[in-house]
Amino acid sequence: ENNPSRVPQGKPGERNSVLYSAGQFFFEYLVVVSLKKMSDGRYEPKITYQFPKRENLLKGQKEEEERLLKAIPLFCFPDGNNWAPVTEFTSETFSFVLTNVDGSRKIGYCRRLLVSIPPPLHPSLGRRWPCHPIPVVFCIISCLGCFGLFSKILDEVEKRRQISMAVIYPFMQGLRESPFPAPGKTVTIKSFIPESGTELIELTRPVDAHLEHVEFQALLQRLSPHLILHIFASAVLERRLIFLAEELSVLSQCIHAVAALLYPFTWAHTYIPVVPECLLDTVCCPTPFMVGIQMRHLERVLDQPMEEALIVDLCEGKILRAVGDEEEILPIKLQNEMLTSLNRHNNNNNVHTSEQVNTLVSEAFVQFFVRMVGHYSSHIKWSKNGSGTFQERAFCKAVASKTNRKFVKKFVKTNMFSLFIEEAEKSRIPQEGKR
Repeated sequence: ENNPSRVPQGKPGERNSVLYSAGQFFFEYLVVVSLKKMSDGRYEPKITYQFPKRENLLKGQKEEEERLLKAIPLFCFPDGNNWAPVTEFTSETFSFVLTNVDGSRKIGYCRRLLVSIPPPLHPSLGRRWPCHPIPVVFCIISCLGCFGLFSKILDEVEKRRQISMAVIYPFMQGLRESPFPAPGKTVTIKSFIPESGTELIELTRPVDAHLEHVEFQALLQRLSPHLILHIFASAVLERRLIFLAEELSVLSQCIHAVAALLYPFTWAHTYIPVVPECLLDTVCCPTPFMVGIQMRHLERVLDQPMEEALIVDLCEGKILRAVGDEEEILPIKLQNEMLTSLNRHNNNNNVHTSEQVNTLVSEAFVQFFVRMVGHYSSHIKWSKNGSGTFQERAFCKAVASKTNRKFVKKFVKTNMFSLFIEEAEKSRIPQEGKR
């Protein structure tokens, strides 16, 4: 259980009640992870600060935390061992997914920046050497999925860090005591900052909860609509997908966006938006996966004895390796309709807000699923005791178009469709006259 490779088997978009219900704690804890230079010259990520303190946790929480705290530094610094001192460093925001043994999911929201920390006084000279900038990650662990909102919280944490770590504590305490707002609602946090007085910080959730962890613009900026459809087609058939980029923020944003294209279905396999170096052999896995890997590891990835996979270069906006049939997976008529829709959003991306782009792109893909499998509820046979049985053969036969039926026959065999139907079979809504 202490093996970190067991941790990151995330399932994005899981509709469990903890993820999306209002009234939950905003976060479980805030950790600060710094790189420490080891005696052999390598750098190793270590947790240097944690709130709330460990003594405030219950026994069960401590055991779970022990396991997670071993994994968190790896995901904050997936490139930790390759660190070389620099004077300039671009701050970036990214996220990762961790899954507990019981299947519950946690998200780490990270802000990575360079901090100048003065070394201790030199014992013989009684003075300090010049400051050495070191990279530090502020990471908020939460079971709630809302990237935009946590990004704003990290802005506030960074602002307070510039004054003193002590100023972060009351802000996070106030946040922890506030209920998580319902979709479309706002919560106001009071926070005192020395010399500035009391500030009121407003945190608002988007109206559409399933898109609050998503930034489709990040995907549209890096890949052509044509390539996005190839990736979508591969994801829909639950194949192996590898995304490459150097920036952690690009990897996490783009992979969350690809997973969100599958809504109302969810990716049910290995999902690691940023793969730490020690877990690179994940690409040898024979089962489906969706992973993000830093470009510096490209040669090592290509040398791995992996099965067929789609490898996407997010830096150059191209596909490095493909199965070869990606063009033929989706019915051509619907494929052209989605292409037209994506091209329209691409041409107008300066006109729309990020939230509008999210809604418009999501609608195009939801419409695809409605056209393909939207008739599923008519093919669930209900028994007198209220349990449902899906009639797969009749469901497939009901698709009039031959090309559409060919796709549907493959899609019904996927894990994501099976899980969706399992839920549908359990959740009959009684109708008038059909009780």
